[in-house]
Amino acid sequence: QVQLVESGGGLVQAGGSLRLSCAASGRTFSRYAMGWFRQAPGKEREFVASISWSGGSTHYADSVKGRFAISRVNAKNTVYLQMNSLKPEDTAVYYCAALGADIVVVTVLAAWEYWGQGTQVTVSS
Repeated sequence: QVQLVESGGGLVQAGGSLRLSCAASGRTFSRYAMGWFRQAPGKEREFVASISWSGGSTHYADSVKGRFAISRVNAKNTVYLQMNSLKPEDTAVYYCAALGADIVVVTVLAAWEYWGQGTQVTVSS
């Protein structure tokens, strides 16, 4: 089992920045690809970004490419999502997820094994 706890969400004005964190506990963090997903009100949960075991490979949804950056510090069992130039359409609950494989281009929700409880991000216009 892997337990994931997100933090760092909040209210920010359009154009602002936030950094989300996801702390993992349980099995060996460095053996899990990590991802971020989000779910806006009335919409399905969607892929945002993912990162490989070592952090050497990343993948982003087109909607966030160039604005968001995913990173990880395996020594701290933590993955981050730096969000810049935020837009009102980025408003959503953001979820951290873990996958026990060194695969980074995995956007299908069902493939991810463990999920956090989510953290709310609200971007005002």
